[in-house]
Amino acid sequence: MVESCPECKSKRLIKDHEKGEIICKDCGLIVSEEMDMGPEWRAFDSDQRDKRARTGAPSKYMRPNKGLVTEIDQYNRDIRGTKISSRKQAQLYRMRKWHKRASVASSLERNLSIALSELDRIASYLGLPDNMREAAALLYRKCVEKGLIRGRLIEAVVAGVIYAICREYGVPRTLDEIAALSSIEKKEIGRAYRLIARELNLKIPLTDPSSYIPRLCSSLKLSGKVQERAVEMAKAAMDKSLISGRGPSGVAAAAVYIAASLEGERRTQKEVADVAGVTEVTIRNRYRELKKALNLKV
Repeated sequence: MVESCPECKSKRLIKDHEKGEIICKDCGLIVSEEMDMGPEWRAFDSDQRDKRARTGAPSKYMRPNKGLVTEIDQYNRDIRGTKISSRKQAQLYRMRKWHKRASVASSLERNLSIALSELDRIASYLGLPDNMREAAALLYRKCVEKGLIRGRLIEAVVAGVIYAICREYGVPRTLDEIAALSSIEKKEIGRAYRLIARELNLKIPLTDPSSYIPRLCSSLKLSGKVQERAVEMAKAAMDKSLISGRGPSGVAAAAVYIAASLEGERRTQKEVADVAGVTEVTIRNRYRELKKALNLKV
C-alpha cells in the first residue's frame, strides 16, 4: 500500500474508487492505478452474495467427488419456475438415474460413497461440526491412498478415523459411544485407530479428563462449584501423570464423584458410573488413586 507521494512526499492521498486510482491531493500525481476494490456488485445478505458470486462452491471432502460435479436437480421446473410436462419429467428421471450410476463407476468411488455416508451418519449422532467432518473425510481419504482399508471393514476404519479426529480436536467422545453408534466392537475400532495413528504418523495428544467433566456434571445435575473442583482434580492428576494407561472417562468420573462428596452434593458410584459409561470398580480404583496422590480427605 502506497503511504506517500513519490513526487512531493505528501501523505495526503485520496482514492478514486470509480477509476481505481490513488491521487496525491497536493500535486495531483496519480500515484497508483488499477486498484482492486472487490466486486462491482453489492449484496445485503448471504443469499444475494451466493447468487451474484461468479465462482462455484468450494470443494468438500465429505462428498465422494469433492462436490466438483454437475447435478440434475429434483425440482422438475424450468428456468422460469414453470412445472415441466410429465413426459419431460420421465426423461429427466432416467437421465438423473444414469448420471448417478456413472458418477460412482470405480471401486474407489463406491468405497468413498459408502464410507462418507457412514461418517456423516455417526458424526451427526455425535454432534460434530462441519470442520471436524471435513477433517475426518480428509483423513479417511489418506487411509485409502495409503492402502489401510484393504482387508478391513469400512465401518471400522471410519469409526477409527472419527475417534482420531475427536481426540485431535479435544472433543470428549469415548470409544464406547462410537462403538454403540457404529455397531462395531470397541476392540476393532481401537485396533483401526492405532493402525491409522501409526501408519500416518499422527501426533495425537493424551485425552484431557477435564473435557469430560462438564458433560458428567450436567447429566448428574451438579453445581458449578462441583464442576470447578473436579476440573482442578483432573488437572492435578494430569500433572502427576496419573492418567497414563488409564481411561480418561474413568478419571473424570472419579473426580466428579469426589468433588460432589466434598461439596455436599453426594451421588452414588452407580449413578456416576451409568452416566460416564464405566463400571463402579473403575470408579473405586481411580478414587483410591486420586485420594492417595492428591492427599484428599473425603
